[in-house]
Amino acid sequence: MTSFIETQFPVSKVSKESYKERKSGGGQTLTGLGKWWGRKPLILVRSAIIGLLIPSSDDHQKDREIFLKILTMDEGGLWLRKKSSVPLKDVYARTTRREHEQWFSEDSTENKPNYKKGIDRDQKAELQRLVFFRLSYDEKLKYCYRPEQVEGLRYDAWQEINAHLGTYASSIQELMHELGDRQFGHVPRVGDCFCGGGSVPFEAARIGCDVFGSDLNPVAALLTWAALNITGGGEEVAEQVHKAQQEVYEAVDRQITEWGIEHNEQGWRADAYLYCTETVCPECGWRVPLAPSWVIGKKTNTVAVLVPDEEKQRFDIRIESGVSAEAMKEANDNGTVKNSRLVCPNPECPAHTTPITISSVRGDGRGEGLRMWENDDLVPRSDDVFRERLYCIRWVETCTDDQGRKQTRKHYRAPDDSDFKREERVLALLRERFAEWQREGYIPSRAIEEGDETSRLMRERGWTHWHHLFNPRQLLVHGLISSLIYNYSSDIEIVSGMLGIGRCANWNSRLTIWNSNREEKLEQTFYNQALNPLYNYGVRPSTNLETTWYLKITNNSISSNFMVQPIDSRFISLEQDIWITDPSYADAVNYHELSEFFITCYEQQIKRVFPDWYTDSKRALAIIGQGEEFRRGMVETYHNLAAHMPDNGVQIVMFTHQDASVWADLALILWSAGLRVTAAWCIATETDASGLKTGNYVQGTVLLVLRKQTSDDTAFLDEIYPQVEIEVKEQLESMLALDDKEDPNFGDTDYQLAAYAAALRVITQYREIEDIDVQRELFRVRQKNEKNPLEAVIDNAVKIACDYLVPNGIQSYIWKHLTPEERFYLKGLEIESHGEYRNGVYQELARGFGIREYRSIQASRKANQTRLKTASEFKNRKLGDEGFGSSLVRQILFAIYETVQNEDTSAGRVWLHTELGQQYWNRRQEIIELLRYLSSTSMTSSMEHWREDADAARLLAGAIENDHI
Repeated sequence: MTSFIETQFPVSKVSKESYKERKSGGGQTLTGLGKWWGRKPLILVRSAIIGLLIPSSDDHQKDREIFLKILTMDEGGLWLRKKSSVPLKDVYARTTRREHEQWFSEDSTENKPNYKKGIDRDQKAELQRLVFFRLSYDEKLKYCYRPEQVEGLRYDAWQEINAHLGTYASSIQELMHELGDRQFGHVPRVGDCFCGGGSVPFEAARIGCDVFGSDLNPVAALLTWAALNITGGGEEVAEQVHKAQQEVYEAVDRQITEWGIEHNEQGWRADAYLYCTETVCPECGWRVPLAPSWVIGKKTNTVAVLVPDEEKQRFDIRIESGVSAEAMKEANDNGTVKNSRLVCPNPECPAHTTPITISSVRGDGRGEGLRMWENDDLVPRSDDVFRERLYCIRWVETCTDDQGRKQTRKHYRAPDDSDFKREERVLALLRERFAEWQREGYIPSRAIEEGDETSRLMRERGWTHWHHLFNPRQLLVHGLISSLIYNYSSDIEIVSGMLGIGRCANWNSRLTIWNSNREEKLEQTFYNQALNPLYNYGVRPSTNLETTWYLKITNNSISSNFMVQPIDSRFISLEQDIWITDPSYADAVNYHELSEFFITCYEQQIKRVFPDWYTDSKRALAIIGQGEEFRRGMVETYHNLAAHMPDNGVQIVMFTHQDASVWADLALILWSAGLRVTAAWCIATETDASGLKTGNYVQGTVLLVLRKQTSDDTAFLDEIYPQVEIEVKEQLESMLALDDKEDPNFGDTDYQLAAYAAALRVITQYREIEDIDVQRELFRVRQKNEKNPLEAVIDNAVKIACDYLVPNGIQSYIWKHLTPEERFYLKGLEIESHGEYRNGVYQELARGFGIREYRSIQASRKANQTRLKTASEFKNRKLGDEGFGSSLVRQILFAIYETVQNEDTSAGRVWLHTELGQQYWNRRQEIIELLRYLSSTSMTSSMEHWREDADAARLLAGAIENDHI
């Protein structure tokens, strides 16, 4: 049986739904349990599983309608998901003049429409429905719940679904059971051996599949267990968890209040503490507080001002609120760390004008470096290179207004002597409990193991144990919470407590940034995928931890069978009908190292709840990177998964790369594992990135569909090329036939991706290719820039796709006569007109056309702002040079530029006459067609920077069309 997803997939709609889910941020179903990197959207998982279980029929259009209906992505489903009304202004804008007369009063305007008198609620609802269905899919989503947030489909929808599929279901769970029984003889079993944050096991179980989830990392296994048992536990479990967490929070609040460490003499309670690092300037000997900026809040215009103390050769810090814009700019500019260099605020110091590198302050390269902290170190010692200093507290004053209503006011203040005494009290309280709390596992005790990511903690701060990433206030509060969790008796309560501590750790460590923008709030430790020691950071008092401590649980009731365990994917022994995996392929993120931040908070409690689980990140066994060992681990994993699925089983591998070499390696890995590719689709799953991911980040997730290799056929490499060409063209034709011009199902990257998939389908259909020794290619050490032999096949497939996909508006006979550089430019403009600005897309396009150098054609190479030059931006640069500079398209672009500059088409026409000579007349029709393409509505409507040149191109096309000998 061929499944729906192996024939077609509504990429555009699934991408939009995935993006909507991602943009929900903390409102996503599983993010409230705790931090994990790269959780896949639940709607993507749901779509993939349903796409695998629905059979493909001869009526592809009807298959598509039914698939969308099941997922509530059809018109009826979107109306069912509607949560809010379309604003009246938008209703007015979306109705015709005749409809205005029918529904709106005569005095209505675009800015102030009003219904006619007598229009009742039912009539308004009718108009809402009329307008809603006129909106684009993107616009409809603004007013809709996510698919997972509606309980079920209407009766008539199930009638239509059952009629097409031959089923009798009245719920998605019943449908999955019937389809699974038809394919596999039982409820479908779905497995994920890289379960991470639990998206695949959770969503598979929620829609009715039996589930197996595993991961080498125990933190991932814990989050997946919690997803199934806590988030999927139903209303009773949600209430149990909330009650247990509330009891702990109230007990913590009482103890903190009794200790008196968060209240001042006026009765105000601390809402945030800001600390900075201090060091002695090597040039002048002054003690300098370190911060990239001294702006504390842009909403309240609050700044820290450094006041020199000549006698003590240090700086006092004064806090001022409501300052001028000039003072705000000065505070921002006067940061004492800029570009990893110490800028000494002492104006007489050489380092004031010539900053010193922080690495030299640390003593790097001199064989010195920082002192390594010992386990008992809770704060820096007096002779350490970097010390720590409390410089600001935000207090909350609670008062009552004239009418007896409670109000709060926030105040930023510099710490006074009483505050420093409270700091000493905190440290004393912690020292009293430190040894016991470490022994019991209430606070971290594990040493930091050196690694690619963790070594920087030692190098940049001297921290050697995980508890060094938390200051005394944080350790005291976290330890107090943990000690109370120990009183829990049920596994659900203990795990919820563990995850609550994990959330507190993520939002309250020495690595938590103070966000001085309009929000004036603390961010999480893992704002990006790294451990980043900071020069200044914020601490949450217990009151500010309330929203962090409580798990955000949505009410879901899962009744499927499931199992979760930490285990190496190479040693799984349970058979699953469907494997859906998202391996960390060629990934620079060190998940195993980052997860140790949480393991050290959980390890004692994990042993208590799961005595058979280990509490080690298993770094040595982690399958990461791109080298020989990684490829070997991947082959062993996927060979094992293939061995533990039936002959009619299926796999989906998710990954996020567009590099031909990565695809070629993946092809070898999966081929060697006994799997063949049947389809591939690219779904937009990533929101805008920040931190380490800033750059040419990947916005799409590739779904690679695989089945067992059952053929004994062999082929030679030279036989593969023509087969790939046929396969690529057939794939593109089928996608074009399914595409919708008004709401496209596929983007430009999907057509490029189709070429990769087509090549892999051809390659992996054979048991063996005579010219390739798979085992040798997989495991040998390659030289720099040395290519996998399949890379040439994949590169050729992309070239075929690029040549085949002629931009809309250019005749194929003209396209065939253009040079690769001209094709790249014209196709690039079409891609840009679709709103595509990712650098990688243009790199892939250049690779497809065989172009190595194209920087001179680009106006911007910034990540996610990449675009090509307009005619006016080119001017006469590189005109006449070899390659693109001497091409017909380049001459046309300069003619457009001349037309714009002279405000006269004759200037452009004369240029073409002069430069092209007789070729002007021979290629006049080509010139006209290319000018019309450059003046098309897509240029003027979606590319503002092209508007003037596009208008000039339109006028020039008319002038040349009317030109005669």
